[in-house]
Amino acid sequence: MELRKFVTPEIIHGAGARHLAGCYARNMGATRVLVVSDAGVVAAGWTAEVVGLLEREGIRTTLYADVSPNPRTSEVAAGARACVEASCDGIVAVGGGSAMDCAKGIGIVVADARPLVEFEGVDRIESPIPPLLCVPTTCGSAADVSQFAIFTDRELRQKFAVVSKAIVPDVSLVDTEVTRTLPAGVVACTAVDALVHGLEAFVSNASSPLTDGFALSAIGRVAENLPAALRDPPDLEARAQLMLASLEAGLAFSNASLGAVHAMAHAVGGLADNAHGEANAMLVEHVTAFNYASCAERLDRVAARLGADLGGLGADARRDALIEALARVKRAAGLTLRLRDRGVARADLRALARSAVADPCMATNPRPMSPRDVEVVYERAW
Repeated sequence: MELRKFVTPEIIHGAGARHLAGCYARNMGATRVLVVSDAGVVAAGWTAEVVGLLEREGIRTTLYADVSPNPRTSEVAAGARACVEASCDGIVAVGGGSAMDCAKGIGIVVADARPLVEFEGVDRIESPIPPLLCVPTTCGSAADVSQFAIFTDRELRQKFAVVSKAIVPDVSLVDTEVTRTLPAGVVACTAVDALVHGLEAFVSNASSPLTDGFALSAIGRVAENLPAALRDPPDLEARAQLMLASLEAGLAFSNASLGAVHAMAHAVGGLADNAHGEANAMLVEHVTAFNYASCAERLDRVAARLGADLGGLGADARRDALIEALARVKRAAGLTLRLRDRGVARADLRALARSAVADPCMATNPRPMSPRDVEVVYERAW
């Protein structure tokens, strides 16, 4: 067994976990915190509830909620200014992946007083960020437990990744009750994101026995619970299972990394500014078909978790059964768009491929990909 590291925040999971925000922030030594959220979560009421819990513990708060679905470098810079001007000594993120990644970016800029883009890549953060507590409100990003953060530079129309254990949050309060206000479209996109996290972590060339169990469990939970979570929104049990799948997949990919689906989806998201889970859905079948020959045994285990019957099938038929199982999950989620449906032109594909091969996630894809390989996969998804 090769040496592997495994990093994780302190995790409190279950109904009502958010009610511990005040005491955990106080335990982190915070006296004034920047609360990072977004307009949708503010409207749902979760942000105000967490602010109240913090203030009841004597912790002063400053709210920063100008966060886009794909957090922008300009928003991180504005949030960092708000954090410094309010003399905040801690950060609390209440929201989905965008709010949590923005909070991570704010912490990086506050700690090092340099533009965020200078930290692009792996392990480039030199100073510890302020204490960070997360209350995730979606069932997919797992930014609350991961050492990844993704940002958009709208001037360049590109996304970039910052990867470092320095941005693993200190505490994650994973509260299943917040799933009751999630719109169906957000459930679909974030749950498929969690599924892809699990799939890519499981076949990653940095996977380990410690990450494999989390990855496979997450895949199975999404496949089993996503249809019910979308069909019957009051069914909080199904949505709670998706929240747990997000957590498991996050623990897997944060430590095993990801692969070409995410590398290519980041490039697409930078150009089209569409939902990250949707971008993953556009690409997952095509990347998986490309990777199959390099990790067939592992991908057969993924297919089984998705409910595919592989008995007696040859390699090509097993691959096709896996692709159909992935397509079935996508159809159940209503995620059937292609790249061209989001304004990606065929002429864009070569530039997207150049961007994708430079993404850190590409390093752990189980099958090496040249720029031309990536371009061909984009063509199949176009």
